[in-house]
Amino acid sequence: MDRRMRKSREAIFSSFINLLSQKSFSQITVADIIDGADVGRGTFYAHFETKDFLLKELCRELFCHISDLAEKGDSNHRHIFFCDTDEPVFLHLLRHLTKNDNNILELLSGQNNELFLSYFKSELIKLTEISLSDFSLGKKNELPKEFLINHIACTFVETVNWWIREKMKQSPEEIYRYFLTVIQN
Repeated sequence: MDRRMRKSREAIFSSFINLLSQKSFSQITVADIIDGADVGRGTFYAHFETKDFLLKELCRELFCHISDLAEKGDSNHRHIFFCDTDEPVFLHLLRHLTKNDNNILELLSGQNNELFLSYFKSELIKLTEISLSDFSLGKKNELPKEFLINHIACTFVETVNWWIREKMKQSPEEIYRYFLTVIQN
């Protein structure tokens, strides 16, 4: 992607993220996004087919950032999420949620969050596949791999949902410990 295209894409993401701090996803229009990004409608559609696809790409960016770190230890990549860490990927994800990077909490807990949750779970399944060896699963290793990956991803999604409903009183480390306890026992 050339520099001009990357700048347009980043402006669209930035506008979208800014709007998410003001409105629910369902209230945001493509016109709102392009006005905030100061780009034309054609530029928006050159990058994203729909507003839903933009949401999917936001989720993909989060997980791409984390999987880049998990797979390659690569913190020198261009994503809208950035940090440098060597901690376990699920704890890393919890930290991003704590910081509410790019208004991700509004997407997880807001009205009409089903679409984002489906993208979130889909990306989480890919991340789980990458990091399956991080878990001491004992007898659970005897289960079909696809079942186990789905179970871990669903458990994490529900752990995050519970944490958000509880107003995130616990630290990311504490929630990660809860999650590991449930997965490993």
